[in-house]
Amino acid sequence: MPIVFVPPQLKSLTGGVETVEVNGANVRAVVAGLDERFPGVRDWLCQGDELRPGLNVSVDGRISSLGLYQKVQPQDEVHFIPAIGGG
Repeated sequence: MPIVFVPPQLKSLTGGVETVEVNGANVRAVVAGLDERFPGVRDWLCQGDELRPGLNVSVDGRISSLGLYQKVQPQDEVHFIPAIGGG
């Protein structure tokens, strides 16, 4: 199962858990699995049917432009990363 690294901002919803194994073939399914286990996670990660603006997802070390549609393999690591602004 893919391993999700919980961002610090979500640890209050996960009871401090830092990594979670969640079954899913794409990021959308992974988010659904997270939300089933830790209610409220989806609301923090998503806006409608997309990732929240300013939030990126990295699957197995690669930032994805596909967002929730990005495929996930059983051995992948999934990270949700707030975008960094600056000038």
